[in-house]
Amino acid sequence: MLGLEESIYALDWNNNLAVVIITLICYDYILQFEKEVAFVWERQWSVMSYLYLVVRYFGIVLAMYVAAVSYGILLFMQWGFSVYFCLAEVILIWRLYALYNQSKIILYVLLGLFLPIVTLYITTNISSWSRPSAMSVYEVTITPNIKYCTASFHIGPMPAVYASIPVICYEILLVVLAIVVLWRHLKERKEIQMKPNVYVVMIVRYHFIYFILNVATEIIVAVLWVHLSTVALNPVLLFKDTARLIIVPRLIISIWDTHANDNCNWSNPRTSTPFQIEKGARVYTCP
Repeated sequence: MLGLEESIYALDWNNNLAVVIITLICYDYILQFEKEVAFVWERQWSVMSYLYLVVRYFGIVLAMYVAAVSYGILLFMQWGFSVYFCLAEVILIWRLYALYNQSKIILYVLLGLFLPIVTLYITTNISSWSRPSAMSVYEVTITPNIKYCTASFHIGPMPAVYASIPVICYEILLVVLAIVVLWRHLKERKEIQMKPNVYVVMIVRYHFIYFILNVATEIIVAVLWVHLSTVALNPVLLFKDTARLIIVPRLIISIWDTHANDNCNWSNPRTSTPFQIEKGARVYTCP
């Protein structure tokens, strides 16, 4: 297909993709709204409450702008997803901080290694996405009344590949720390013949899921710089623009939901962490 037919085909894909993305995000929002009211709006707010609201509603804003393509909006989307990634990493760091009994060393090390990642994202966005010589947006006219914009990438995927290596290494560190604390927890529980703490297992599971998601996203970002066909490009964009927006809010609200269903007192008045320490083992107590 050439010329007008190809433009109409691409526009049709673009519109359908936007509808699917917005539908998935809104459907997930509707599913989680009752829990949001119960665990956020009707309770005293905490750091996690603010983080949840930011990732939930900022994610909806990003989903709404998927179909509206212009150079400015494309930059907003790229910077927006970078900010969203950083917020998700803060949530994971905070969860690990709790799992390691509020260890200041863990917190400082993870934050210290995270700052170069933030700097890398800023540098990559400026050098690869914000320069017209690297990426540009041009207008395609189908009829005098029907126009749409599409992006054109002028450099290869290698800069994105190199930029993704430190990010993937950092993700490996996070998931390894989560697996280590799970292994220690399972070992301690086996010694005292108790079942594993559901919160530890859940947090580590989400860490692993998010690790796989982030690795796939970094690969996808690199693939975007390769000139793919419309049929191949749009499923890639569908995954990239929806998976993270759905998973990240669930990193927070799933813990609240499990706690409510278990009806367990899982706050330690001394440490304010979701785990109590009893004879060297992490436990939770139910009335």
